[in-house]
Amino acid sequence: MKQLEFFDISSPCIGVCQSGPTGYCLGCFRSREERLHWLELDQDVKSQIVKACGRRKKRAGSSKTNKSEIQTQTIQGNLLDEKTNNT
Repeated sequence: MKQLEFFDISSPCIGVCQSGPTGYCLGCFRSREERLHWLELDQDVKSQIVKACGRRKKRAGSSKTNKSEIQTQTIQGNLLDEKTNNT
């Protein structure tokens, strides 16, 4: 059953309009095509895009967390190695 939308779905744009390495906007996580045709899209499609943007943002956040954890572990490991070598 299709849900009725009473209000227009607004653009998820937050004013950070830069494409990241995956091709999605670093601010709203929409593709170039999704940004370009936003005003022409049906409410159902806009809703799907907003949900997809949420998933993309979550994935991007988890990959950043993983990278920073690896860097932290590497840095801490190097510091401990240097302390044991100097003692």
